[in-house]
Order: sequence, then structure tokens, then C-alpha cells
Amino acid sequence: MSQLTTRPNAVRRSLPDLLRWLDELRRRGQVHRDDRQRCWHVLGHPEAGAVLADHHSFASDLRGLLPRQEDVELFQRGNFVRLDPPEHHRLRGLASRAFTPRTVAGLAPRIAEVTTELLDATGGRTRLELIDDLAYPLPVIVIAELLGLPAADRPMFRRWADALFDREVADPDQPLTELAAANTRAAVPVLREMNAYLLDRIRACRARPGDDLTGRLVQVEVDGQRLADEEIVGFVGLLLLAGHITTTATLGNAVLALDEHPGAAAELRAEPELLPATIEEVLRLRTPFPRLVRRAVADTRVGDEVIPAGAVVTVWLTAANRDERVFAEPDRFDPRRAPNPHIAFGQGIHFCLGAPLARLEARTALGILLDRYPDIAVAADVPVEHRDPWAMVSVNSLPLDVRPR
Repeated sequence: MSQLTTRPNAVRRSLPDLLRWLDELRRRGQVHRDDRQRCWHVLGHPEAGAVLADHHSFASDLRGLLPRQEDVELFQRGNFVRLDPPEHHRLRGLASRAFTPRTVAGLAPRIAEVTTELLDATGGRTRLELIDDLAYPLPVIVIAELLGLPAADRPMFRRWADALFDREVADPDQPLTELAAANTRAAVPVLREMNAYLLDRIRACRARPGDDLTGRLVQVEVDGQRLADEEIVGFVGLLLLAGHITTTATLGNAVLALDEHPGAAAELRAEPELLPATIEEVLRLRTPFPRLVRRAVADTRVGDEVIPAGAVVTVWLTAANRDERVFAEPDRFDPRRAPNPHIAFGQGIHFCLGAPLARLEARTALGILLDRYPDIAVAADVPVEHRDPWAMVSVNSLPLDVRPR
């Protein structure tokens, strides 16, 4: 079993800690009010799906719950994950043009090429650091190329992502709005730097647009109007961050799951056609983003409860994906699970736009990794560094002992 690292004055909680905490919540009901967090928890799979699918009753725009801050507001302008219709439809419609199934499928050869190049660069070492050597650079290179951003800047992109997603939830039971406000304050310096960087890139691109997504965004017209530079900032920033962080998490989580279930790894090597289903099971059991937050805009019945207008609602994807009413033996890793209606990528109009790309990258890279190394094991002498699972179920480092062919 892998060890958890410690940080000064803090011990990282583990995924089992989160699961035990969620089990305690579920005993109070699949939908219930939490007076400590001052929110409503939604833990059941059908209940979570109902909230996420009903954007009329449950808003994604949470700006009214937090103090105003100019750097956050600038990034928010194009961040369609945190916008509701009609602004959401306008901006997501633009992004959808760049992530059509045909476009994503066409990236498969490049994804395989980059994966092979990154593994070749390890020089046949028998000790790999999965995140540094493959799981982080692969999706960043791919999304940077799509956006027309220099792949050489990827150390900076990683620093931004770590600052925004690698945070410790000091007290899981503190009021949710207080936690969000604290996270927002911590994010401001990073958002300010990221906004400035992206504005410079966008203005340069507007002067000399290239044949990439950013170049197309500065030229496209919506209802006869072009997007403002400030709208494109949040748009490109969202795609840059979301376009790599989920793949990085999923690839690391997949290797951890197979290390814990060596029989499944052997089965997968013998039957590579199981790769897509294996990735889906990893997403279900180790859902990268454990929760989504919504704001009720009208009194709405969810399950057996009526959630009042104005309430903050926490939808626990991790809990929904282990709902025994939907998933037989929900804590068992089963690469052959079918059907597997997990909601790791959300549901409704905010379903993750980059899900097809993340799935393609994860299964392509994992397939090449398994084919290249007959033996892969999590190193026993170096600790795995986990993120705080209340913020993100992922690892920052994953040392592996491998045997090349």
C-alpha cells in the first residue's frame, strides 16, 4: 500500500477518509440540510443527476454568494462552467466547435506520438515518476497546441493548476461559503498572473491570428459581434486548465487502481479492448472532482426533500458514483462493469466539454504504458503524494518501478 506524505503542520487526508465521511452524511439521507456547512448535500445518484440536469432550478453562477474581486470577475467573464443561459449557451457553443467528436478522434495519432516521445525521453529507466514523466506533460502539450500556446510554458501552467486545485480543505464541516471565500482569496494572485499572460497572448493573436483555437476565437462573430479580449481570457484559461487536469488525474488514478488490482492489470494486457471500460470504472471509483456546487433559484423537490430557493447545494459526485441503488457492489473495482452510468463528468448543459478528449488521452496513454512495460508497480520506497480528496481525487507524484520489454 502507498503511503501518504505529510506537509508542514498538516497531514493529507486520504480517499478512504473522504468515503467514510460521505457514508456518515448518507446516513442522514440522500438529500439533507447541513447546518454546519450551511448547505444542502445531495449524495444519491438519481438525486444528483436531477439537480445537475435542471439548470432552470439550480444555477451554476455563484457570484452572488462571494465578495466581488476584479481578477476573479475578469476570469469569470468567459468561464462558461460558472455561467447560466443565455451566456453559457453562447460561449459553450463556440467551444463545442473545437471539440467535435471528429476533431477529438483526429487527435489520436498525435496523442500516441507524444506519449511515445515522453516515454522515450526517460531513456529506458526502470524508475519513472508518472506525473512528471507522462501524466502531466501529455495533456498539456495537446491542449497547448490546440490553443496556440507555447508548450515550453508548461511549468508555469502546472504551477497555476497546482495553486488552484492542490489545496487543503482545512475543515470539511466549515460553512461552504466561508471555504469558497478563502479559496477565492488564495486564488487571486494566480488568477491575476494568468489573466495578464492570457491577455497578452490574445492581443498578440488578434494582431496576427494563427490557425489555432485562440486565433479562431479572436475572429469569430456571435450575433454579429466579436468576443471581447476579456471574454476570451476566461474561455482560454478554462480550456487550458480543464483541458489537462482531468487527464492527469485519471491516468494517475488508473495506474493506482491497477496496482491495487494486479489481476485486472493482467486481464487488461490480455484484452486491450477492455481499456475504455477500465477508464470508465476508474472515473467512477476515483472521480477526479468529488463535488459540484449549485444555487437553488426556486423551491424544488429533490428526492424526498424540498430544497428552498437561495440554498447552496453540494452535489457529491463521489457519493453518487458509489450509490448501491445504481451500482452493484459499489466499492468493488470492476473493469467489466456494464452498464456504468457514472456522472464523473457531470450531467446536463454543464457536462464536461473535454470529456471525450480526456477519455481518449487516458486510454491511449494507459494502453501504450501497459504494452511498453510488462511489469508496473508503485514504488515501495518512495511515498505517493496525494492531493486532498475533498478538493480533488488525484496524485501530485506517483513513483513507479517498471520493467521495459
